[in-house]
Amino acid sequence: MKFITLFFAIILLSCSNNNYKTEISSPDKKIKLKFELINGKPSYSIIKLNKSVISNSSLGLILKEDIDLSQKFYFLDSKKSNFNESWSPLMGEFKSIENNHNKLKVTLSQNKKILTIEFKVFNDGIGFRYLVPNQESIKNYDIINEITQFNISKNDSAWWVPAFSYRRYEFLYANTKIDEISKKKFSELVEDLSYDTLGINAAQTPLTIKKENGIYISIHEANLINFSSMTIAPKGEGVLEAELYPWSDGTKVKSEKNIKSPWRTIQIADNSSELLMSNLILNLNDDPQKNKDYSWVKPGKYMGIWWEMIGTNESTWWPSKHHGANTKKVIEYIDFASKHNFEGLLVEGWNEGWYPEWCCTGNGIPFSFTKSLDDFNFDRISKYSKDKEISIVGHHETGGQIENYENQLEEAFKLYQKMGVKYIKTGYVNDVSKNIKRSGENGGIIREWHHGQYMINHFHKVIEMAAKYKLSIIKHEPIKDTGLRRTYPNFISREGAKGQEFNGFSSNGVNHATDLPFTRLLSGPMDYTPGIFQLNNFRYTNPGSGKIDKNAIVPSTIAKELALYVVYYSPMQMAADLPSHYKKHLEAFEFIKNVPVNWENKIIINSKISEYLTIARKDIDSDNWYIGSITDEKSRSLKLRLDFLDDNSNYSAKIYKDSEKTHWKNNPMEYEIETVNLNNKSELEVYLAPGGGVAIELIKNN
Repeated sequence: MKFITLFFAIILLSCSNNNYKTEISSPDKKIKLKFELINGKPSYSIIKLNKSVISNSSLGLILKEDIDLSQKFYFLDSKKSNFNESWSPLMGEFKSIENNHNKLKVTLSQNKKILTIEFKVFNDGIGFRYLVPNQESIKNYDIINEITQFNISKNDSAWWVPAFSYRRYEFLYANTKIDEISKKKFSELVEDLSYDTLGINAAQTPLTIKKENGIYISIHEANLINFSSMTIAPKGEGVLEAELYPWSDGTKVKSEKNIKSPWRTIQIADNSSELLMSNLILNLNDDPQKNKDYSWVKPGKYMGIWWEMIGTNESTWWPSKHHGANTKKVIEYIDFASKHNFEGLLVEGWNEGWYPEWCCTGNGIPFSFTKSLDDFNFDRISKYSKDKEISIVGHHETGGQIENYENQLEEAFKLYQKMGVKYIKTGYVNDVSKNIKRSGENGGIIREWHHGQYMINHFHKVIEMAAKYKLSIIKHEPIKDTGLRRTYPNFISREGAKGQEFNGFSSNGVNHATDLPFTRLLSGPMDYTPGIFQLNNFRYTNPGSGKIDKNAIVPSTIAKELALYVVYYSPMQMAADLPSHYKKHLEAFEFIKNVPVNWENKIIINSKISEYLTIARKDIDSDNWYIGSITDEKSRSLKLRLDFLDDNSNYSAKIYKDSEKTHWKNNPMEYEIETVNLNNKSELEVYLAPGGGVAIELIKNN
């Protein structure tokens, strides 16, 4: 009888162990995360102040050799803890960042296999990741699928760009219901992708969502190392699921040993302004290793021989009588940049390998990263720039030829260190889906996705090699920012969206500028390259033609271009236009010269996603504040409360603004400059022209 009783007790205990639930809240108690094990299947849900954020959603991984870590689990252990500290980034939007969260670690077992899911709940959202320790019961840790769901509502709307598409992140944004995320819908609304049939229907992250209950969320990931980039695929009825970029053989992630996934992140906010204040991504990354010194990494502003090729079309990257990166011209740019106290000068097209048909399929002549073209005297320019206290921002366009770049990487970085170069702009233009070529074991060519684990590891290799030679990287055609700039401060900025360059040869449209802060910029700083002053009649039909392309237009105003230096954060900001264009508007150019790139604090004064945004930032090195405000195609009059200014203090405000006649299309270069005295009780009314903006410098009076 005792044996039978004990037998049934064991059976009941085992049955109860495949059902388990626990909850954990954010430090301010507003966000609540529930973890559940239901009949052996792990899942989670999130609410904020009794409003649903994520409904019950599945969790798990599928490994090779038929190892399914998404079901048939038993509860093994659960631990809760809390953490609260402040830390100071080497540079950033805040002098100090609070990292305050509650943590839950749940460990599950399945036939001697162990899976741990770790959650961190902050006041601004949650992060979770998978941990699979080394264990005898698992011989192969390769991942073939990730079962991570984000179950929301089919009536929720999203701002998104397509994944598994030819041009990485460089698209305008679509705004649709969740279930409509597809290449077909994107083709209807934004750009025809009907021919681009590789991959699945999915969106890149950050994926910004406005829920029908009014809550805003952004789904992304943090600390992406030695893994594959995550996209978000719609599964119908409001269910979203993580979809990892695969290797060419279909494997999602190759792992020789234990698994530690990136953090899957959900930033949560009550409104669009609150969404922009989150530091969740950075808080889910680590400080630099204690033995690593990054004090040599410095923020700054730079100019460049770049817009002549991609914008005005008066020069070429390749050898010709119109070659842009020649010694004489570079020295002229250095003189202008030095006179106006810039830190750097970008030089594109200095090296061998450029030719008219170089772009954009990853084929053709490989670039050299150490050999200069005949009309570019690197030694002379190195010495001259040093005397003028200008650092050359070197350019490495790889054309997506990764093995060619890696074979020259250390030699090229040694050369740059010798020449006094402190920054490198890297490029990976390869506008074909799944077209990053690598050599197979048998000598054949294998093609990988730009966002797969192969490229994740390549970018990591570049950052670590750059740190060895005290070089900072501004990466174009990158992998999205996942907060690694905290661990590797020399990963100073990146592109990763449709930037200003497209306004040079096509157009971003007037409203793209008000999409970016609520989408791409949620992940981290962007090298958007603002500051174009000649907004029409700037592009030649061909180098040397002398004929202006009347259809070319940058859909902005000068005041808006100034405002972008405050609205778009980057510790390396470019003044992208030509010196000759700045000389026409030297008064407006003063704002670019004065505006900082390293900040103590930021305030979101007002915002409405995709329509308008006003940000105030405090300089980290003074008591001065800067305000940038931008709008979509509609003109706006906004009242700005200045209660964030110091009490009992007066400020001299220099306001760079659109006039009543300014218009992004018909009259973009008209602006006014006004100086007024203000304090923290002032309410300032500003006018933003259609497609325009306003930039304000607030100097505290001593």
